[in-house]
Amino acid sequence: MILKIDVHLHYRVSEPTDLLLQIEAAQLPEQKIQRSQTDFSDASNIVRVPADDGVGERLWLRADGNFRCDYSTTIEIARPSRDLVKIPSTPPHLFPGDAVRYLMPSRYCPSDEFQTFVAAEFGHLSGGAQIAAIRDWINAAFSYVPGVSNPQTTALDSFVQRQGICRDYAHVMVTLARAAMIPARFASVYAPGVTPPDFHAVAEVYLDGSWHLVDPTDMAGPDSIAVIGVGADAANVAFLNIFRRADFVAQNVSVSAV
Repeated sequence: MILKIDVHLHYRVSEPTDLLLQIEAAQLPEQKIQRSQTDFSDASNIVRVPADDGVGERLWLRADGNFRCDYSTTIEIARPSRDLVKIPSTPPHLFPGDAVRYLMPSRYCPSDEFQTFVAAEFGHLSGGAQIAAIRDWINAAFSYVPGVSNPQTTALDSFVQRQGICRDYAHVMVTLARAAMIPARFASVYAPGVTPPDFHAVAEVYLDGSWHLVDPTDMAGPDSIAVIGVGADAANVAFLNIFRRADFVAQNVSVSAV
């Protein structure tokens, strides 16, 4: 699948302000960037730095006045869509170092508080079958409701409320997978068919020696997703961190299959 992605951001800052931006899709073996252009206005001191786990890059910027960013890219997605149920687990003693850290609780994913629940509900399953059951449970039990969560909402909050947006669904998926002793991380992505059109969030789990994308909202399959970056939770892969006050003006995200 080939995706065409266009993003426009517009913020207003009243004084010189540092920004950390992560909106460019990562160059990965399973997603090949055919064309890419990123343009800025009222920005200087642009420096690229590696993102978490070497997946994608971040951009340090110095903005003043009306900060605008326009990002356009065309990406070929060559990621196979495997039957999750048939993917076996990896024994914990074979987890590589970069996977071990994703077994641990994090700011938005208090997985240690869900071990009893996961054992009772999904303990009869293992590997991809267990992950598929958790994904399907979240999709059936939760309602997709914009506006009910905020930047402080954790997976525990979402679990209690049984509603949220893609960020919240992904946090719960990551949390329950970790509670099942399966490494899981949060992935910021682009995907067509996301409603409303915006940056999207999914989980990525470590099974059978590799990472596999899982979308508990059921909006996107692995073969239609372009990964931007990954991290322990949303705090690690925000599309924009602003280190002083800024006023939101406009934001548009368009993703379409070509």
